[in-house]
Amino acid sequence: MIGRLRRRLRDGLAKTRRAFSDQLAKIGLSGRVVDEVLLDEIEEILIESDLGPELAGELRSALERGAFGKRLEGEDELLARLREELIALVPPVGAAAPVGSGPRVTLLLGVNGSGKTTTAGKLVARWSGEGRRVVVGAADTFRAAAVEQLVVWSERAGARVVKAGAGADPAAVAFDAVASAKAQGADDVLIDTAGRLHTKKPLMAELEKISRVVAREIPGAPHDSLLVLDGTTGRNAVVQARDFAAVVPVTGLVLTKLDGTARGGAAVSVGRELGIPVRYVGVGESADDLLDFDPHEFVRGLLESRAPETSGSEG
Repeated sequence: MIGRLRRRLRDGLAKTRRAFSDQLAKIGLSGRVVDEVLLDEIEEILIESDLGPELAGELRSALERGAFGKRLEGEDELLARLREELIALVPPVGAAAPVGSGPRVTLLLGVNGSGKTTTAGKLVARWSGEGRRVVVGAADTFRAAAVEQLVVWSERAGARVVKAGAGADPAAVAFDAVASAKAQGADDVLIDTAGRLHTKKPLMAELEKISRVVAREIPGAPHDSLLVLDGTTGRNAVVQARDFAAVVPVTGLVLTKLDGTARGGAAVSVGRELGIPVRYVGVGESADDLLDFDPHEFVRGLLESRAPETSGSEG
């Protein structure tokens, strides 16, 4: 039986999975003995799938320990071994940080074009659908289009938006959103910050200011700082994440656009290399295409055989 989560992940990771499987088909696995030559070829394919050299090396070592000198029956046997080892290497997501008094404050961070504002809208839709009262701080005051987009998503979900004019101080918008949420007894505050290049120090310093302002209003805030990364950038996502984490304590990652890339392996490697859990993955444009990151289901979707099970009802 393939549940809805697995089916949507599998569909979203189709390009990555096909690219990986096509590369395995080129080297030919059936009847081959696991030796240094084959291990080199497999490691290279894993790196090209954006699992990264570190994680690819760990998988190579695991295969060497468990299968060196053995004859493979084919691709399915190798995929099963890789799934088992990769699931063991990916850290669990872990529980969200507890909140003392007041609403939970979540910052959304990311570079321009990462899908950050769309992710904000999807989170608002999800939380509102769960019956949580949400206030949105439209702190991307540099782009009127981003504010308009966020207003549309939020009004559709019944969430209140706090915004200001173009060029207003983003920290002031964040403060007003938090104050409004406290006054209304809201459960969540979601602050959408402006997309910025991780190399621009003044804009990165602005994130520090936003964090300080909300912490003065609610001790311990922001409780979550989610970094949105474009899944199509592959290994560059690791560089971006390192630079953001040096400024703001990033508590979780969101990998977007995985349905449009053959580089979905980055979703596995970036969290492991940085010690920051992947919390969500985006596999489409609709509100329900932002999925909780489940390492087991993600690895299954990434390394599924060419003829996955399709029978049975969805759960």
